[in-house]
Amino acid sequence: MDLAEMINKYGFPIISAAGMGYFIYYVWTWVTTEIKPVIGAANGTLIALIDRIRMLDNDLIRLNQKVETVMELRGKTIEYERIKAEQDINKTIETPQPTKTLPHRKFTKEEINDAAGDD
Repeated sequence: MDLAEMINKYGFPIISAAGMGYFIYYVWTWVTTEIKPVIGAANGTLIALIDRIRMLDNDLIRLNQKVETVMELRGKTIEYERIKAEQDINKTIETPQPTKTLPHRKFTKEEINDAAGDD
């Protein structure tokens, strides 16, 4: 039986409904045999990637906390060093160094006039 005889015998709506049924069956079998396994594998890969992103996020949070702690401790160390340096500077200012004094002698009028530049 060819297509024209079937349309004459059963009618066009019945034959087109049977053709659509076969098309739906073909697409359904193709999706279940070809596409579904690929989607399953992609889903597994997606879950693995999401887990890795979560682990990296947790690592980033931990690393950020460590950096903040180090910066805080380093800031305290810098502040301690600054205070210590200020104390050392203040200590040296409070205790003046002995100065060398020249022996006192009396200058003559000629030496004074020569130093003043008066002729």
